[in-house]
Amino acid sequence: MEKQYDVIAMGELLIDFTMNGKSGQGNGLFEACPGGAPCNVLAMLGKLGKKTAFIGKVGKDQFGELLKHTLKDAGINTDCLYMDADVHTTLAFVHTFENGDRDFSFYRNPGADMMLTEEEIDPEFLKKGKIFHFGTLSMTDEGVRKATKKALRIAKEAGMLISFDPNLRPPLWTSLDDAKEQMKYGFGYCDILKISDNEIQFISGKEDYDEGIHWLYETYRIPLILLTMGKDGSRAYYKGRKVEKPGFVCKPVETTGAGDTFCGSALNFIVEHGMDDLTDEDLGRMLTFANAAASIITTRKGAIRSMPEQEEVEALVKKAEEKVC
Repeated sequence: MEKQYDVIAMGELLIDFTMNGKSGQGNGLFEACPGGAPCNVLAMLGKLGKKTAFIGKVGKDQFGELLKHTLKDAGINTDCLYMDADVHTTLAFVHTFENGDRDFSFYRNPGADMMLTEEEIDPEFLKKGKIFHFGTLSMTDEGVRKATKKALRIAKEAGMLISFDPNLRPPLWTSLDDAKEQMKYGFGYCDILKISDNEIQFISGKEDYDEGIHWLYETYRIPLILLTMGKDGSRAYYKGRKVEKPGFVCKPVETTGAGDTFCGSALNFIVEHGMDDLTDEDLGRMLTFANAAASIITTRKGAIRSMPEQEEVEALVKKAEEKVC
């Protein structure tokens, strides 16, 4: 079958309400920013010229319409974006701290993204992708969990590369044991894993990142593991080798979407270069570009509409290289 899309992603699509100052009366102001990790990843891929599509569900309400139009504006195919007339679009309020880190308050009990069913997964559409990307938020509830597992089976049988970002959000799980179980299910399928420093500690029980990654690889044999460490940069673990690149210095506004921007940039490299015989130099270039892109997004509000242009990222990388020289 002809591969029409470079990456097809599945999962949550929601509105991130981010803090944006105070009103004249002293009340906090929130900006409605289209978001959701899978589509953040696709938006970055779109900026880099890749063809993408999304599978998911929003409410048939003003926020759902806003999200659908946002995806279309970003060049993301919406043929498999469903609209639920009975359940509202999921909302997340992002509370940002002085250092740019954030906390989330979700309005999702239920939210439309949880309502996607396995009957709505179209095998023929899914097989049009080269890479299938997903996270665990589409595995928090039984119905959408079945849909996710069906999509994984189809993608695996079709020989697609499978990319997984756990994107752990503890408030959305009835128990963290359940979260661990679903994360482990994803590890068993993926070829590319993007995981954060706190997530590897959570799942492995090991404080040392290398020890945690070693346990993960020995257990699941994931070909490429990408570890993000916030401002400290990132690491790639591939065929028994480790490559590490530092982060870029910036003054963060908020960190929402940074990991997704990194992930989209890394997947772009894989689309262009494949997964076979990557050298340390290849991995280093991938990490440096992805770190730079993630750094830029932290200086902006929101994610889908705020992804950096390729030229911006390359300019930041070049500026950093000139300082080193």
